[in-house]
Amino acid sequence: MASEKFYMVNSKVLPEIFKKVLEVKESLMNGKAKDISEAVKQTGISRSTYYKYKDYIFPMAEGMNSKKITLVVLLSHETGTLSKVLDCIAFNKGNVLTINQDIPINMAANVTITLDISNMKKDLKHLVNTLRGLPNVVSVKVLAME
Repeated sequence: MASEKFYMVNSKVLPEIFKKVLEVKESLMNGKAKDISEAVKQTGISRSTYYKYKDYIFPMAEGMNSKKITLVVLLSHETGTLSKVLDCIAFNKGNVLTINQDIPINMAANVTITLDISNMKKDLKHLVNTLRGLPNVVSVKVLAME
């Protein structure tokens, strides 16, 4: 898998479709829409467009004082896998704020981890790639950044 790069872009030059995807996410987060179907209808984009871009664009909080990231990690249902993920985060100086683990289905479980990355010595890309390289880690996706 090619390494990911992240950019900060002024919204003035951002294509309108990305702004609309962010608008859908915001509507879902603040309760203006009860589900994705309602949110995309309000925003005027298709569900397929939303799903195409939703994992690749995130709102950036004003100012850079806080550095929080939410990761969705799919883990094989093997003893000690989550522990190894958390050890890796701690080793890289990430501070876990919240963890939510789903019940394993088909021998895999989604774990959503929000962490403070302000004290990390290496960049986010390094952490994500290191997590992806751990045994029994099926996938790692960046869900949100602040």
